[in-house]
Amino acid sequence: MSAQNIYAEVGKRYSAAAAGVEAQYASSVAKAFGYSLEELSDIPQDANLGLSCGNPLATATLREGETVIDLGSGAGFDVFLAANKVGPEGKVIGVDMNEEMLRKAEELKVSSGKQNVEFVKSQITRIALEDSIADCIISNCVINLVPEEEKQLVFHEMFRLLKPGGRVAISDILAKGPLPEDLRKSMALYVGCIAGASQVGMYQKYLKEAGFHGIVIQDTGNDLNVYRSAAVDNSGQDPSDGTQDKCCCAKSSTQDGFIMKDVDYNEWTGKLRDLSF
Repeated sequence: MSAQNIYAEVGKRYSAAAAGVEAQYASSVAKAFGYSLEELSDIPQDANLGLSCGNPLATATLREGETVIDLGSGAGFDVFLAANKVGPEGKVIGVDMNEEMLRKAEELKVSSGKQNVEFVKSQITRIALEDSIADCIISNCVINLVPEEEKQLVFHEMFRLLKPGGRVAISDILAKGPLPEDLRKSMALYVGCIAGASQVGMYQKYLKEAGFHGIVIQDTGNDLNVYRSAAVDNSGQDPSDGTQDKCCCAKSSTQDGFIMKDVDYNEWTGKLRDLSF
């Protein structure tokens, strides 16, 4: 799979996701990954598209007045949550390359009246922001979607954007070991956040080479099949059977012959959270 093809398919997948999902499904996924009902009720409902694989804000320890950057911010789910934590004197910048997601995020910004959020169109491998502006950088289930040959660039960008002493809090899906060739070559599983997952050792290497230290990577032990179970619970349909297009195990626009519903995501991958300084 070429980087060009990956970006094209990821773009299609997330443009479709920007159209929205059932609120109950999105809420079920978010709660499974540690977001509270209070948090979810305090942001625009349509910002939650059920695309998280964790809660980076749980370890970000955000403080009032801080500047935060969210890489791959989508419709602004974590951006709006972070904005509540940093307060009116703080600022949260969402970075995303998808026009439909950015359009949705901007609409939600206007309707919510949030003055301390901003959205920037950019790939996260080369971000159109100045050096040393952030106290904290967060990201949620996005870095695995970056082509392998470009992943290191993301971590260099994080380090460039952070102020001295800044920190990173990431939730992402990492591989427990080498993935079988059929999984690695499946575009459906790539846009579904599985085939592009790095192993823990490689993630540590990316962070260290970018200049980070104090690296902590933790397997939270969450059930990654929650996307499927939440969809079945709320709609009676399995999203991996090709009838829906809304979650990390959803139908892809590609036809690679891979049967998504036969994959146990917990067997090959784990949801990890890391905190780096």
